[in-house]
Amino acid sequence: MERNATSPGNVTQRLQLIAILLVAGQSAFASPCQFESQGEGRVTAIDARSLRLDDGREIRLTGIEPTATTKQALTSLLVGHDVILRSADDTPDRYGRQGALVFVGESDISVQATLLAQGDAIVSAEIADKDCAAALMASEAEARRQKKGSWADPSAIKNAESPDDILAGIGRFVVVEGKVLSVRQAGAMTYLNFGRNWTRGFAVTISKRMVPAFESAGIALKSLENKRIRVRGWAEGNTGPRIDIRLVGQIELLGANEPTGVRP
Repeated sequence: MERNATSPGNVTQRLQLIAILLVAGQSAFASPCQFESQGEGRVTAIDARSLRLDDGREIRLTGIEPTATTKQALTSLLVGHDVILRSADDTPDRYGRQGALVFVGESDISVQATLLAQGDAIVSAEIADKDCAAALMASEAEARRQKKGSWADPSAIKNAESPDDILAGIGRFVVVEGKVLSVRQAGAMTYLNFGRNWTRGFAVTISKRMVPAFESAGIALKSLENKRIRVRGWAEGNTGPRIDIRLVGQIELLGANEPTGVRP
């Protein structure tokens, strides 16, 4: 007997099809990081920060900082594959590298987002576009939540209350979480202090020229006092570790009920 178009089976199939079409439509119109194409090529060589194309161009992977597993992950994803480069600007850096988000074939998911979702990279916070930056951060957040890749290491996120652990990472890109105990201004610099001993405790430094950028983002630096934040950047310092803030996206305000990623 022929099944009626309104039978439960057909209705279910139609609803599933509609759901698939809706998801596809949202992806087509809302995919972030779809900047102007800056060319394409075939990947011939890889290192942890960049890749080389068959026409000799060296491409720096924007938006991320590498981890111990980045090179291996990139090799499996890219070597021998054709890629499309996307960015808002193709001006080379001081080393002659073209910065770009990298897409394999016709995929609308960047290689950077894939690495972040696998826990094989860390968001660098350099992407200015808000939607793209948020998408990359969301990929990293999911990997952190599931403790994938580098996030499986309990020391992947440093505790602001343990400055010696942060000092051990001097010269490296680190992620630190903790409570801001005080916000102080000295000359042209604002200090977010995480320890009561300002000399030896961990601190975040923000130059006066960065203040308008924070204000534009709706963040008053003084309001960060007694707030839990996550900060990322290059660890510096001698007696006490520091991270210098050059981009607003280096600081994330953590919710009161958000689980911490640091070791107790």
